Amino acid sequence: MRVTIARRHFYFHRNEVEEAMNGVTPEPVTGVSVEIGGVSYPIMQVGAVITRQDRRDFSSGEVQRAMAALGFPCRTTVE
Repeated sequence: MRVTIARRHFYFHRNEVEEAMNGVTPEPVTGVSVEIGGVSYPIMQVGAVITRQDRRDFSSGEVQRAMAALGFPCRTTVE
């Protein structure tokens, strides 16, 4: 599936995202999270891992839309 993050086009399949995040230790979740392989990751951590870009280059909304389009459940943590 083609997604746009930080004005760049990426082509991801659900299994590629799962493989990229496999073995990655999740950071503490604050704000928006995405569940991948039964593990909740902060959305910005996922964006940084799958795009290999600096977190300042994209927004959480861009990554959230991409993950939702790929069928991953996204949640917002209320503090």
